[in-house]
Amino acid sequence: MWKQLRYKVWQWRIVIAIAPSIAGLVMLIRFSGSLQPLEWWSLDQLLCLRPLELPESRIVVVEIQEADLRKVKKWPMSDTLLANLLTKIRQQKPAAIGLDLYRDLPVEPGHAQLNQVFQTTPNLIGITKAISDEKGAAINPPPKLKELDQIAANDIVVDSDGKIRRGLLYLTDQNDNNVMSLPLTLAAIYLEQKNKPLTVSEQQQLKFGEIALPAFRGNDGGYVRSEDGGYQILLNYRGAQSSFLRVSMSDVLANKVSANLLRDRLVLIGPVAESLRDVFYTPYSHDLRNIAKAPPQMPGVYYHANLTSQLLSTALDDRPLIKTWDKSIELLWIVAWSIVGTAGSWLLRPTGKVRHPLQIVLRRSLIPLAAVGSVGLAYGAFVMGWWIPLVPGLLALASSTLAVTAYFAQLSARIRSTFGRYLTEQVVTSLLETPDGLKFGGDRRKVTILMSDIRGFSAISERCPPEKVVQFLNIYLEMMADVITQYGGTIDEFIGDGILVIFGTLQPSQEDAHRAIACAVAMQLAMSQINQQIQSLDIPNLETGIGINTGEVVVGNIGSIKRAKYGVVGSNVNLTGRIESYTVGGQILISESTLQEVGAIVRIDGQIPIQPKGFQEPIMIYDIGGIGEPFNLFLPRLRQVFHILTSPIPVQFFILDGKHISGSQISGWITKLSPKQAELKTKQPIPLLSNLKMNLVTAAEEDFYVKVVEQSIADQPCYHVYFTSIPTAIERLFSELIST
Repeated sequence: MWKQLRYKVWQWRIVIAIAPSIAGLVMLIRFSGSLQPLEWWSLDQLLCLRPLELPESRIVVVEIQEADLRKVKKWPMSDTLLANLLTKIRQQKPAAIGLDLYRDLPVEPGHAQLNQVFQTTPNLIGITKAISDEKGAAINPPPKLKELDQIAANDIVVDSDGKIRRGLLYLTDQNDNNVMSLPLTLAAIYLEQKNKPLTVSEQQQLKFGEIALPAFRGNDGGYVRSEDGGYQILLNYRGAQSSFLRVSMSDVLANKVSANLLRDRLVLIGPVAESLRDVFYTPYSHDLRNIAKAPPQMPGVYYHANLTSQLLSTALDDRPLIKTWDKSIELLWIVAWSIVGTAGSWLLRPTGKVRHPLQIVLRRSLIPLAAVGSVGLAYGAFVMGWWIPLVPGLLALASSTLAVTAYFAQLSARIRSTFGRYLTEQVVTSLLETPDGLKFGGDRRKVTILMSDIRGFSAISERCPPEKVVQFLNIYLEMMADVITQYGGTIDEFIGDGILVIFGTLQPSQEDAHRAIACAVAMQLAMSQINQQIQSLDIPNLETGIGINTGEVVVGNIGSIKRAKYGVVGSNVNLTGRIESYTVGGQILISESTLQEVGAIVRIDGQIPIQPKGFQEPIMIYDIGGIGEPFNLFLPRLRQVFHILTSPIPVQFFILDGKHISGSQISGWITKLSPKQAELKTKQPIPLLSNLKMNLVTAAEEDFYVKVVEQSIADQPCYHVYFTSIPTAIERLFSELIST
């Protein structure tokens, strides 16, 4: 069980690591206040996008419009005109009148008349600005209404982006007096008549009947450390101006309103004329559905109308207040979306398995669907009265998805880097980024195949510790891989010290054979640099042989679902191996088919007829010394100058068949020597290009390896052999014999 648990933890390690990390980071950003503007914006859009509500029929707004100002020709209007307006309204017996006009000083004439109206209208509420703020200094109420205790505050709480999202129910003025707001006062009068009086609970919450009004706290919803003085609630707007009954001041004065329009309703009187600048930004100021027609600002009287309507509908219509989550639930919400993003991206990651088209569509659309689901949940909850912080959840979803995507991108880069050690960038791209790149099977293509091998590697490996063999082999393979990549070859595989390279795996080209030969020459030229690097390892100079062949092969993904490789198969691959086996150190042999591809731009230093295993007829292979334009790469011409030995050196040897000894031991004599070759005489014929395992009769414990490269017939068989691997002691002995 513990083992299974460990496996599951390892399998889900990315989810376990990323999900809580992203959630913690989002929480940190959230509670730093950085997301607050976005949260406010999302609240605005939720308000604008929710279904339209029925117009408020219990409130009438008497608007003081620009046309009204032109008629009165003076602002503030006279006390006489205001007294007449209030009288006209009072005659229709409204439930209460809210006068959203500052009237702290008399405006003659008619002041006595206005005071008489104040005195005789007990349901008339005047306003005061209780607190000095950035909107202006405190303003006193009308003296007569203050004397009658018929005043309320019209102070407004504005968020830092200039919008009104909170309603103020009561506050403490600069003289430490508690003052109810105009909306709360009007609502209390109206609801008192409906047997839902305003009370205060034991928890110090305002209540209308049994309906409590929880006070706003500075971290509710998307707010972070906001000012929550007084008694505030989140403002649940009914709508813009069109959501209320409204008439102009001129129509009221001219008796152009119906006789019962104002009866038993709450009447709010206030300016809407733009020139009076009693306007504020609200969520409706930036409605994405209708930006061109969205009202830029809302008159203050409609703020009071919206808040009053909210209180009435909450108490009488069970219209929900805007509620917010406890912070612990919000934290779980953020963690949940972080897990959704991380686990969803992880579960639907590319695994190389063949997927149903529906799975592919799901994989590509899961995260967008999750984001839409998050928005849908937030919207549905808001319609029911809950403000769910939308932005932190979306940020957790997006960030966790991006984190997993970044992990896969980094993993892909590592895979590409690793894969790129063996294949060209074009092949890697084809495998990883094309739909059919990882399918099993292959295509028949004409390619050029290059195979190289270190001459005498087995003998060197026998004389060196494994650590040193790996060290010099890595130096050799790394430099060879760089050369191969430079010429656009695809490394099919490393076979010990051998390298199998393909030219033309993706898109066969007429230049494949040219690049293969140029690559081979460059590889041979690079051997001097490799030998310089391995001098400190006390390793004999390395030499490599290279065979090249052109022909049709099958190219593709070969193997099983659990293990596969991108490679080539076919008889032409085997032929290339045979050609390479005939090479000596520093030599490049190509087939006739490759020569036909490149034509006369190569330098041919010789040709050799061979009959490889599996071939019925002999074929010709060519010793290449270089290639012309546009590569201009050539190997130096080496002439072998033989030193005639005064005393032939007796040797004994075996003919090798591959890596194995074939036949019995044969005796012979070395009669001539050069730094790389020797002349061997023996009584027994030896096939041309045979590999021999040889030792001196006088030092039988020291083996060295040679290849038969030339044959001449005199009194007895005579051969030129090339040293493919020779111990230091024997090499030193031969050097001394040559120099004497």
